[in-house]
Amino acid sequence: MRLKNKVAIITGGNSGIGLATARVFVNEGAKVAITGRNPKTLAAAVETLGGNVLPLQVDVTDVAATEKAFAEAAEKLGNFDIVFANAGIGGATPIGQTSLEQFETIIRTNLTAVFFTVQAALPHLNDGASVILNGSVHAVLGSAGWSAYAASKGAIRSMTRNLASELAPRNIRVNQVTPGGTKTPIWAPMAQTEDAMSQLEARLGGMSPLGRMSEAEEIAKAALYLASDDSSNVSAIEITVDGGMTSAPSGAKIFRAA
Repeated sequence: MRLKNKVAIITGGNSGIGLATARVFVNEGAKVAITGRNPKTLAAAVETLGGNVLPLQVDVTDVAATEKAFAEAAEKLGNFDIVFANAGIGGATPIGQTSLEQFETIIRTNLTAVFFTVQAALPHLNDGASVILNGSVHAVLGSAGWSAYAASKGAIRSMTRNLASELAPRNIRVNQVTPGGTKTPIWAPMAQTEDAMSQLEARLGGMSPLGRMSEAEEIAKAALYLASDDSSNVSAIEITVDGGMTSAPSGAKIFRAA
């Protein structure tokens, strides 16, 4: 059990990558707290995980509420050994068609809230803890129409390195998982039928040499490595889980004859 007796807190742990990571962490022996905005999905997550987690209904963009929730988690579970700042939202922001509110909501959720998540956790972090931020391949892809999302994830990429330096005196490691296209509910608004989802998966998967989208558990296992003592001298890096899409784009399945 790689996380036995460790305490972890995962934002956005009620769905997708966060939920998959909570499951992996629990199975590896950790005591886990998860946050989520939606009480129904939060309750469903607790049922799925067998009640072995502490649910915290909180919107991470509310700094005071996040600080209060983290203090509650630390009081009930103990100080944190692992923080996974996972919560985030998607959303296209095409130039000429985007309101200030749309743009700022993405930045506030995906960037500002991540910084204040780490800050809220800091008083409750054990020395030698592991902080993991959730990035995205959008930081480097240059996808048309996704400026706010890509900017937020590019900033996360930079902040991972800054925080790694800042927290190093306490031997706190800061790293990043960087998912490519991953099968999570985030895609539901873009593919509302089974056929549409199959087409989306084929298109996104075809952009990588390995030819498929990632499963949420594959991202969770990358987070597990960064959370565990297996990575005890690893800091300021990102682990990209995208089937080779960003590092070997010329090998993408869509370019192959068969």
